[in-house]
Amino acid sequence: MPKKLPEEQAAQLPPALRIGRVDVSEPVSISTGIAARYATAVFDLAKDGKKLPALEKDIDALGAAIGSSTEFKSLISSPLYSRAQQGDAISAIAKKMKLSPTMANTLSLMASKRRLFVVPQLLSELRARISEEKGEVTADVTAAKSLTKAQQDKLAKTLKASVGKDVKINMAVDESLIGGLVVKVGSKMIDTSIRSKLAALQNSMKEAG
Repeated sequence: MPKKLPEEQAAQLPPALRIGRVDVSEPVSISTGIAARYATAVFDLAKDGKKLPALEKDIDALGAAIGSSTEFKSLISSPLYSRAQQGDAISAIAKKMKLSPTMANTLSLMASKRRLFVVPQLLSELRARISEEKGEVTADVTAAKSLTKAQQDKLAKTLKASVGKDVKINMAVDESLIGGLVVKVGSKMIDTSIRSKLAALQNSMKEAG
């Protein structure tokens, strides 16, 4: 039998989160919609409880786990794990990471409904809401290797001059990038990677041929 979220934990979450199961093969737009509903509930709970700083730490910890651990990425995305396996594992991970009760309970609920696959979108949604609350914007930055703190600060300062708001860097690593950066601020994409330039050159050569 699937493992259910304990009633005392589920009671701490809004009824809006208690919706039916969605298959992991459904479109990204639906996944984003699911993540947005969870994000709204989690953000409101953290804000009302004056726990936004703790929520930020949760987001950073989970983001780092997704970026560095193939086991964690497999846990939240693979349909091969049962609800019980996902539930037990995510509870242990939340305890080890010392995640806030709100985030830990939400992840347990997501595991019980087989929705852990939307965790990356959930984190993005939460970052956006926190940034808006603080009057800043989030820049999703991808590079071949992680930038140092000094490099991230310099990039944030440069982007602030462009967008007119404080910028928080959300760092991701993609080793397939040959060089440069891929930066996304809102709907604006700034791609300086050599790979993208090579792809553009190849496309222009095809068109010319």
